[in-house]
Amino acid sequence: MSQNAQPARILVAEDEANLRLVIQKELQRMGHDVRVAPDGEAALRLLEESNVDVLLADINMPRLDGMELLRRLHQRPNPPEVIMLTGHATVESAIEAMKLGAYDYLSKPYHIAELDALVKQAAEKRRLRVDNARLRTLVERQTATPEIVFVSDAMREVMRLVERVAPSDASVLITGESGTGKELIANAVHRLSNRAEGSFIDLNCAAIQESLLESELFGYEAGAFSGAKGRKLGLWELADNGTIFLDEIVELPSPLQSKLLRAIETNSFYRVGAVRKVQVNVRIIAASNRNIEEVVSDGRFRSDLLYRVNSFQINLPALRERPEDIEPLAQHLLKKLAKSNPPELTPEVLAALKGYAWPGNVRQLRNALERAVLLANDGRITTAELPPEISAPSSAFSPFMMAATTPGGATATSSSSSGDSDQTASVAAPLREVERQQILAALEQTGWHRGKTAEMLGISPSTLYRRLRDYNLTRRP
Repeated sequence: MSQNAQPARILVAEDEANLRLVIQKELQRMGHDVRVAPDGEAALRLLEESNVDVLLADINMPRLDGMELLRRLHQRPNPPEVIMLTGHATVESAIEAMKLGAYDYLSKPYHIAELDALVKQAAEKRRLRVDNARLRTLVERQTATPEIVFVSDAMREVMRLVERVAPSDASVLITGESGTGKELIANAVHRLSNRAEGSFIDLNCAAIQESLLESELFGYEAGAFSGAKGRKLGLWELADNGTIFLDEIVELPSPLQSKLLRAIETNSFYRVGAVRKVQVNVRIIAASNRNIEEVVSDGRFRSDLLYRVNSFQINLPALRERPEDIEPLAQHLLKKLAKSNPPELTPEVLAALKGYAWPGNVRQLRNALERAVLLANDGRITTAELPPEISAPSSAFSPFMMAATTPGGATATSSSSSGDSDQTASVAAPLREVERQQILAALEQTGWHRGKTAEMLGISPSTLYRRLRDYNLTRRP
């Protein structure tokens, strides 16, 4: 095999034991990765457990013959290329095999060199098919993925860490508040890695019903539960040789945490309702907007799973901690939102944007600008088009929206007395209390409409519901 050629992953389904052994040994000698099966049913089981480029199948086999095996394979997603082998070649069987999707057909006896050449051609065809599908996915994803825009030193350090960890296979944990762009950072790690041509699969662990999470993550077999009419591949399997991004990972229910830990440790898993393992090679990137140590200490998240997903941690700073990024981000988002003719931001608007604390971070900034673009006249955005909590923060969020994080992790809030404009008091408050007051103020402004409150804060409804539960704000006082 040439130095640049990749070894083909081959499965030989042949009921003659001596011939099966000869084919295996000779193809292995030529550099291929070869597994064997004595009949069609055994071959089908092996194909469910591992990724195969080329299947060499005898037509006449017990239990499940080569033709039926070929039919079943082509009902599956991304099947291997199939070369049919027989000692009783007929024109009719050759035509039938090709109609069923076989790559080619060989009659016994055949030369190993001939078989080797055919295997290489078939493996190359499958690689091209897989690569084309991946390239289409990459083009779609890169077209739809916004750039990471920044000028701040804080984000420059984040990107330095991304570039350092990306080429490795280390699992990465991305932490930061909601709306800071954790998925963009995860995507950047994947694009800069050696797995960039593989799939990037993302799953929001908080957005899917607990009862559906396992089948979504690991897939299921036909008959595994009511309504499971056929096999479904899970996201973990679809991420094979690529990356899976588990957003809000601490929201995983406890039983699924155990199964995820086992899947990471063994690089294998069981589909729901299956009795055989599936082997995969997946890189893990996880994210959370919660305090990881806190959820581990109170027993909501397994410490051993944390160690597995936290080989390398990247913390994203909140937007209020990097105000110098607000203007370039706003200009970039306006170009995305308004296409060819983005409106101009007046100096007053820029001052308002820079003076706001952005509890919903970049997501909230985008929502505010989207609203402003729709309301803008004469190609200019004025403070009249901004949401009221941004244009007049004192009316809705004072003093909490003027919060500035202190080096010690507390948040200082400033307010001015109407009786004495020169007198300013700084009051240190825990960050959780600041966030609670911001949410409460937004709820009052929207009449406790949760959907509008989430939109105003620039966070997802599921994140808002969790915050309401955490802060005991489930009902209006």
